[in-house]
Amino acid sequence: MTTKTTTESAPTVTSLQTKLEGLEDFVTKQLEQWKGVGAAVAVVHKDQVIWSKGYGYRDLEAGLAVTPDTLFAIGSSTKAFTATVAAQLVDEGLLDWDQPVKTYLQDFQMFDPVATERLTMRDMLCHRSGLPRHELVWYNSTRSREELVHSLRYLEPNQNFRSKWQYQNLMYMTAGYLIGHLKGASWEQVLYDKLLSPLGMNSSLFTVEEMQQQTDFAMPYMERDGHNVKIPFRIIDVIGPAGSINSNLTDMTAWLQFQIQQGKWQDKALVSTEQMAETHRPQMVSDSLFHSKELPISTYGLGWMIEPYRGHAMIHHGGGIDGFASQVAFLPDEEIGIVVLSNTNGSVIPYTVAFYIMDCLLGLEPTDWTSTILRLMGQGEQDGQQEAQVEEETKPEETATALPMDIPVSTYTGIYQHPGYGELLVHETDQGLQTRLNNIDMPMQYVGKHTFSVSLLLFGLHMDFTFEVSEDQLAASVSAPLVPDANANAIVFTRIS
Repeated sequence: MTTKTTTESAPTVTSLQTKLEGLEDFVTKQLEQWKGVGAAVAVVHKDQVIWSKGYGYRDLEAGLAVTPDTLFAIGSSTKAFTATVAAQLVDEGLLDWDQPVKTYLQDFQMFDPVATERLTMRDMLCHRSGLPRHELVWYNSTRSREELVHSLRYLEPNQNFRSKWQYQNLMYMTAGYLIGHLKGASWEQVLYDKLLSPLGMNSSLFTVEEMQQQTDFAMPYMERDGHNVKIPFRIIDVIGPAGSINSNLTDMTAWLQFQIQQGKWQDKALVSTEQMAETHRPQMVSDSLFHSKELPISTYGLGWMIEPYRGHAMIHHGGGIDGFASQVAFLPDEEIGIVVLSNTNGSVIPYTVAFYIMDCLLGLEPTDWTSTILRLMGQGEQDGQQEAQVEEETKPEETATALPMDIPVSTYTGIYQHPGYGELLVHETDQGLQTRLNNIDMPMQYVGKHTFSVSLLLFGLHMDFTFEVSEDQLAASVSAPLVPDANANAIVFTRIS
């Protein structure tokens, strides 16, 4: 169903709705094409909602349909919320974009001493800390936000400070931690008080546990062997400022209208025009999955990707966490906003639908994004905006060999530790040796020279772990390439028991 509007605005709204006459069929075909389970789509123009509708299923097995009120995990689309509340603190005089974090958090420390002294809120929010992703520091971790901020001092950068854009969830977590520190509360409480509550986003929640207590929420799915299967919800509370919000079309349309109106809501400025513009301003040249003639340049602001779409200014951010994907976008000059939410793991539907809507409303011949994305995926490109996701990938066969008779299993079993990553357990199971990090089990296959092929199916990674073994047949350490970047050093865990 579409939202009713006043008689005064009806002509404009009706004309825009007319341009979207093919949207119904397009979304349905996209769900079929990409094997999506469900999707929710909304479009706003200025202060009016011109489209708000659910497609497919929020619960496939129960046959429950998606509605405009269905809650989805929005993943990294959360980042713009963190950046916006930071802008509010700048307005209050509690925060300066370019004041070192160490000014506010005296114990703050990075591995790089230059970054320790100079890293700012701006640096964290535009991904130029010098750190690679280091996702397995936080993914499925039981450590607190404060403990993870402390761990930053042990995480090696792979680029010089401020030299390159590198997507970094831990930096957004730290930004949220700083926001909470400055207000004497949690990031969640500050965000609720200063943004969610004033915007009337009363359905939006910070945890998947809370979401599952509601009457209308989407279940997470992923494709396995050609079929969509329900998967567990991923708890990411600790990394919350980078991606833990769960929301629906009803709330997200308010968020888009607020962005389009440059920080105003119901004639009240929640953020100054100056500071809202700062979040929408390019800060760093960035990477993009969709680099093409339609999207020739990609930059990152503060919590937003900023790109020209077919010659029109576009500000957007995607998000993904286990079983969910989202896209939140707006065209500031045309005052058009779009949100697409999906409950299918790693789905590109939020992008193909959002781009199709832009084409229609801009009066452009629709681009065949399905073919373009299939071509880009064939090149093996990854979406730098997506969180770590449950994903299986195939790997060329490696020749596994049996453990030599003269090497006992006890050579490798034990507990190893890295000060930033925590403890890694190597233990023997009925299926052979396994390693465990953050309660994630990874099977190991011996390939020779104290090296094991280790599979982390959650991330689609296959890595070679190499043990440093002494003459007394006891491993002293294990080197693990946990950061999938050619410029990143392997993480070395030292035996502690």
